[in-house]
Amino acid sequence: MGATQAVTDANFVSAVLQSDKPVLVDFWAEWCAPCRKVAPLLEEIAGEMGDKVTIVKLNIDENPETAMAYRVMSVPTLTVFKGGQPVQSVAGAKPKGDLVRLIEAAL
Repeated sequence: MGATQAVTDANFVSAVLQSDKPVLVDFWAEWCAPCRKVAPLLEEIAGEMGDKVTIVKLNIDENPETAMAYRVMSVPTLTVFKGGQPVQSVAGAKPKGDLVRLIEAAL
């Protein structure tokens, strides 16, 4: 991974909920084809908007506690957290422009 970071159940609170800036969490799974389509878009966005937002990926199969806590029912689910709270969320693969708008709406 390049500009995005992996998070786990163990470091979710410190990496996401206690972050000084908004964080986009990509709830994904290895077996999910749409997740693989979204991943390079998130890398691009992280490279372009990394000063305003942190983009992290959470593998739901390896980190089920966090996925259950936020009621992630399908992957990919992309949720923007700000001030420790989820403020925007979309499920499914979206075009880059939609992802950028999702982030900008939370800034």
